[in-house]
Amino acid sequence: MKPTPPTQVSFAQAEYGKKKKRTRREIFLEKMEQVVPWSRLMEVIEPHYPKGGKRGRPPIGLERMLRMYFVQQWYGLADEAVEDAIYDSQALRNFMGIDLSRQSVPDATTLMGFCHLLEANNLAQAMLVEVNAMLIERGLLMSRGTLVDATLIAAPSPTKNQKHARDPEMAYCQAPQDD
Repeated sequence: MKPTPPTQVSFAQAEYGKKKKRTRREIFLEKMEQVVPWSRLMEVIEPHYPKGGKRGRPPIGLERMLRMYFVQQWYGLADEAVEDAIYDSQALRNFMGIDLSRQSVPDATTLMGFCHLLEANNLAQAMLVEVNAMLIERGLLMSRGTLVDATLIAAPSPTKNQKHARDPEMAYCQAPQDD
């Protein structure tokens, strides 16, 4: 049961919806939407999940936290990295039912608290085992993906060698030259 979409579409969602190509991430998330037994998993976690009280901020919805947890597992991300990835990716925000004009992405500390709750009640491994069993039943195989944080590193000049010439074993983006 995917979170209810907002009634009014934001500019970012409208622009994203008009793009021509569906990404591998979108296709993967659509498959996981159909395969993962969200309501069954939430039933297992709900007795352990904090209820909204009169003090402090209200807890994030269980389904949203569960989806964030699975995104973290599928892409092998640290708590802060999954928070950043969701802010960066409209596909991930759609999967989680987040419209940034109405709510923010749960922060890394909230995700860490959710992970601790799952671990303390031995729920994480049981959930992943169930999901993997469902994938196998449907003839699907899960492999961990990656989202890469790009970092710029100063590289040495390609002509800093004894002959002051380009290294032929290095790949460079060059226009083909006519002979």
